[in-house]
Amino acid sequence: MEIKVLGPGCPRCQQTEKIVKEAVAESGAAAQVEKVTDMMKIAGYGVMGTPAVVVDGVVKSVGKIPTKADVKSWLCK
Repeated sequence: MEIKVLGPGCPRCQQTEKIVKEAVAESGAAAQVEKVTDMMKIAGYGVMGTPAVVVDGVVKSVGKIPTKADVKSWLCK
């Protein structure tokens, strides 16, 4: 599983990355978390607001900080 946290590095993006990493660690999921800061790559996902989270190429969250429960639900599917 590949998870990308999209954002330029703002505090909200950093918080999202932290939550995603914690959720992955707690769930024991085999997932690789990558931070994407390049705005052209972010736009390539059709995302116009950050932070955003992409799981296996599917945009799951845009413009808000997801809860740990949200992230864990994405890992189970």
